[in-house]
Amino acid sequence: MPRPITLFTGQWADLPFEEVCRLASGWGFDGLEIACWGDHLDPWSVDEPGYVEGKLEMLDQHGLKVFTISNHLKGQCVCDDPIDQRHRDMVSARIWGDGEPEGVRQRAGEEMKLTARLAAKLGATTVTGFTGSSIWKTVAMFPPASEEMIQAGYDDFATRWNPILDVFDEEGVRFAHEVHPSEIAYDYWTTVRTLEAIGHREAFGLNWDPSHMIWQQLDPPTFLLDFADRIYHVHCKDSKVALANGRNGRLASHLPWSDPRRGWDFISVGRGDVPWDRCFRTLNHIGYDGPLSVEWEDAGMDRLVGAPEALAFVRATAVDPSDAAFDAAYNTGAE
Repeated sequence: MPRPITLFTGQWADLPFEEVCRLASGWGFDGLEIACWGDHLDPWSVDEPGYVEGKLEMLDQHGLKVFTISNHLKGQCVCDDPIDQRHRDMVSARIWGDGEPEGVRQRAGEEMKLTARLAAKLGATTVTGFTGSSIWKTVAMFPPASEEMIQAGYDDFATRWNPILDVFDEEGVRFAHEVHPSEIAYDYWTTVRTLEAIGHREAFGLNWDPSHMIWQQLDPPTFLLDFADRIYHVHCKDSKVALANGRNGRLASHLPWSDPRRGWDFISVGRGDVPWDRCFRTLNHIGYDGPLSVEWEDAGMDRLVGAPEALAFVRATAVDPSDAAFDAAYNTGAE
């Protein structure tokens, strides 16, 4: 059975959920990866009579399914240090409260538990998201960060996330962490260390998004091979590196998206540097049969044009595995 292709609604949460359903259905998506912000999903409403049923009915009316939901924004707050205006701008008043950092972290953690319950009620098996990190601020290693400080960051992650993952286990839902700068796992070796920090428990896996690997010069298919048993979800998102002029820097110089002075940028799927054919063939090799979720991000392109174009690219490029070797017909036996 072909893998379903879904649209991640995170970049569309400024639109009413019903409008996003209408658009995605009209373009031909199979379902949605629904974000827990805007009016798309609210984990705190999980026990309200008719809430979950209403969302499922709306999806059904548009011929869409839900396999995955996302709570990247609140997951980010669980471990982050500092908690500041950036977080205030992206979370609800319920999570922000009086802005006291530890209170924000604790309330965000409670919402992540509710997100697991909401996913289960919707029939979704996976929640994608971020974890935040108390040690991302040390990434430049100056002022010098001791090994004890770094280890404390992984310990903090495990302390905060293990109780959340206990609820995921209870609900039969998995958390797929997006390996991403500013998170506890942002590249290959930090992913290894993150999995070690929580004892490789099965509730915690990975949302594989190659766009974050390209500008770090990681090889996305190799990442798939080495973490094959932890690939719980896939984001189809692209990025383009622009370092050849000797001026643009890999860290992007605090410049806004689509500024040509950036050393890299997110770009519509198929227009960037991700080796998609190798990636999809590697996904076949490791037996990944879950959703391919288009996370559409391209500040230089109209999303109403880019999203259906991205869907067409993924449908054309994400070949299904063969059920027979091409040379099987040669083995006809002795005459």
